[in-house]
Amino acid sequence: MAKLGGNIDHVATIGQARDGNEPDPVAAAAIAELAGADGITIHLREDRRHIQDRDLKILRQVVKTKLNLEMAATDEMVEIALAVKPDMCTLVPEKRQELTTEGGLDVRMHAQSIEKAIARLHDGGILTSLFIDPDSDQIKAANKIGADYVEIHTGSFADAVDWKTEEQELIKIENAIKLSTKLGLGVNAGHGLTYTNIKKVAALGGVEEYNIGHSIISKAVLVGLDRAVRDMVELIKYA
Repeated sequence: MAKLGGNIDHVATIGQARDGNEPDPVAAAAIAELAGADGITIHLREDRRHIQDRDLKILRQVVKTKLNLEMAATDEMVEIALAVKPDMCTLVPEKRQELTTEGGLDVRMHAQSIEKAIARLHDGGILTSLFIDPDSDQIKAANKIGADYVEIHTGSFADAVDWKTEEQELIKIENAIKLSTKLGLGVNAGHGLTYTNIKKVAALGGVEEYNIGHSIISKAVLVGLDRAVRDMVELIKYA
């Protein structure tokens, strides 16, 4: 059965709107787990725009399910991961000016540096995942350099402006899932998934975990985090 990885980055974003420490991402993680999230995902960015080093260190101590650290494949981030020991590291592309992660890693172009990061994380006993577009060449490259998982970028599907484009993007995701599974890679998916569009992706099957953040935190502002997480868990469970 597919799982939910609750991304709590934007809990920290709310606090930073006033340069304060409320709400606390650590408290949010505890509520999300109690509400049924199967894991907690955070992105420690190089510019520290939301999640902070303090959050990562405390979350490693208190998360009871699985802690997935999204990060750039840099020496600094690898050192932090090796010190803190999250259960999984998802390597993502990162540009300072972007609002959120835009597209997947170009594994083929940056194979050498990504492979080096994967090897170091493996030496530290940490599973690795690569956030990539639903592209067969990128999936094959991820498998070649030793990734344990791929996380299929669902952003183009989520941003589709008409049903035809949406169906085309859904087919790409389905084919990516099938190829990844055939190669022996674990499969996660995420980016832009909402309470409205998750059903179509989850109905494809073959995905172990959906990493969803913005939509859950947005709904939590209105109905509370416990309810928001429970509702998403139910949608994934019964898709």
